[in-house]
Amino acid sequence: MRIPELLASGPVFSFEFFLPKTEAELPRFKETVRELKALRPGFVTLTYGAGGSERSRTIDTAGAIKSELGIETAAHLTCIAHTRRELQDIFSRLKAHRIENIVALRGDAPKDGSAPPPERREVPFAADLVRLVRAAGGFSVAVAGYPEKHPEAPSKEADLARLKEKVDAGGDWVITQLFFDNKDYFGFVERARAAGVSCPIIPGIMPVTSAQQTRRFTEMCGSRIPEELSARLAACGEDKDAVVSVGVAWALQQCRGLLAGGAPGIHFYTLNRSHSTAQVLETLRKG
Repeated sequence: MRIPELLASGPVFSFEFFLPKTEAELPRFKETVRELKALRPGFVTLTYGAGGSERSRTIDTAGAIKSELGIETAAHLTCIAHTRRELQDIFSRLKAHRIENIVALRGDAPKDGSAPPPERREVPFAADLVRLVRAAGGFSVAVAGYPEKHPEAPSKEADLARLKEKVDAGGDWVITQLFFDNKDYFGFVERARAAGVSCPIIPGIMPVTSAQQTRRFTEMCGSRIPEELSARLAACGEDKDAVVSVGVAWALQQCRGLLAGGAPGIHFYTLNRSHSTAQVLETLRKG
């Protein structure tokens, strides 16, 4: 099933998983996916490993989640390290696995150095990838949105113009980068609508499980930690369980506010763990 069809039926809860680093980690990874399957997600997404053998493992793992575990799966796909011919081959392989949804991203240059220099990239931007996916046919396409702007964008206006370009190229729905203040999401949606972006914009939420890890993520993606959340985490000291409790409570508060404000669902960044996401979603469904 294509994700826009799911989104038309009401709030949809979904999860992001990242590709395990090695084959040896796959059994534990699949067990985590099975645990979260019990929460009845509308779909899951799988991040893309653009370097070397990771490319094939991404496609095969996405196919396994859908065929073996029976969960609708959207495969992340990045473009800067690929030629058009390589991408056409990937489209064919995804179709062979009955994958109908792609999250189209520019991506970062792989650490193995396989990405050509910017002037030689055949598919340099996410909008270019969206156009190729559309031309291939058979997929719905998600694109990324940044409530606090992409860290490389010179301004919010420039970043929003990029989003509009991706949607105009054929993006069906938007998944946002993680954020911790709902005002950032609602302000972003308002600006996107004013710019003519009418497709669903799903907020991305990450329950904090480690203060240090969260600070590292926010620095990388250009998100900020509100003062109130920062103070709560600081008060936990070295108590890891207390940090997890604060993270669950904050995420639950965010989710309730987002759904009450009309968000089409919640996309959870799980970090391949089930406990915190399960707590938040189970509580949400109890009302």
